[in-house]
Amino acid sequence: MKERVEGLVEELQGENAQLHEAMRSHAVVDQAIGVVLAIGQLTPEEGWDVLREVSQRTNIKIRHVSELIIDWARTGKLCTDVRTELERQLAQYTQLPQSKA
Repeated sequence: MKERVEGLVEELQGENAQLHEAMRSHAVVDQAIGVVLAIGQLTPEEGWDVLREVSQRTNIKIRHVSELIIDWARTGKLCTDVRTELERQLAQYTQLPQSKA
């Protein structure tokens, strides 16, 4: 009985740690979406799409891309591959002013 209880406690502690990490990851991603929204003047859905595409096209986990973008907002430094793809994705949502001919 004692071993069973100890096993259950250990299992619950593991689940608790996973939930804590998931909440932290979610917060990081939300902050990065906020940065993308601010620079691209996008909707939250578009911001999520941009972040997801940058992650997929650079083959970097979305949490890590999010951390890089948050650091970029703070330091002004962003690795070239992520910056290039972020600019590419933002360009798809940004309408350029039409020139008067």
